[in-house]
Amino acid sequence: MAIGSTRAGFLRLALYMAWTFLCIPVQATLVSLNLPGQARFPRFYHRVCCRLMLALDVDVVGQPSVDRPTLFVSNHSSYLDIPVLGSVIPCSFVAKSEVGLWPLFGLLAKLQRTVFVNRANKREAGKQRDDMAGRLIAGDSLVLFPEGTSSDGNRVLPFKTALFAVANTQVDGRAVAVQPVSVVCTHLDNLPLGHDLRPLYAWYGDMELPPHLWQMIGAGRLRIRVEFHPVVSLEDFSSRKALADHCWQVVAAGVDRAVAGRWSRPVPVARPAAPAGIGPEAATGAARGMA
Repeated sequence: MAIGSTRAGFLRLALYMAWTFLCIPVQATLVSLNLPGQARFPRFYHRVCCRLMLALDVDVVGQPSVDRPTLFVSNHSSYLDIPVLGSVIPCSFVAKSEVGLWPLFGLLAKLQRTVFVNRANKREAGKQRDDMAGRLIAGDSLVLFPEGTSSDGNRVLPFKTALFAVANTQVDGRAVAVQPVSVVCTHLDNLPLGHDLRPLYAWYGDMELPPHLWQMIGAGRLRIRVEFHPVVSLEDFSSRKALADHCWQVVAAGVDRAVAGRWSRPVPVARPAAPAGIGPEAATGAARGMA
């Protein structure tokens, strides 16, 4: 079944390409001259893209961390998570190395100073951690997608813990701030988006990028809920695995609430103490076994 308008798709795509090619030299200049605007300009670019070209309305719940730097830990269901999060927070992303080879999107990722990692090569883990730590020490906030791949948007895959080692980075004598984030597409043209239509936003598995982008950009307005959860740090936990388990639980709970349409009710999340014995790790292990 066709969704949306072909005419709207052509118009939005044309505007997106025109706006993008207008902004590329601006950001390239900011990056090459190492000017402060290199962190702020992408947020402006993504805001315009979301609102006017991609027809994405972003609802923010909670408060983004004001600490600089912050390691944002988010679920991941689509390449659209980049403009959505990029429109809300000044940040760079941590992405798999293959993204740097994509036409156009690879260039955009490099201009936003993405940190590329090769998850398959464990021998590079130390260097990748050091690259991320260096960016945090320099004051750059990073967005980490620890699922390691994109999901269908209806659930959160288990978090891989290796890159959580960067949470041990010390900035001004204390561990870097870590903020879990849940990102969910909830509505299409103000109507609740069910499981069957969530792939309008979610891009996963063997989906081809051009057909997915074309279907999404020609559809109606999508509403995205971005929920920022309480800030924690590695110092609150006994290990990086315990931190990863906590982030998984908090992010997964946020996704579950949004998918079920329970976003109107405030759900307090307590700042946890370091777990001992049976705790977040055990709960997450059980959930992973069910996945």
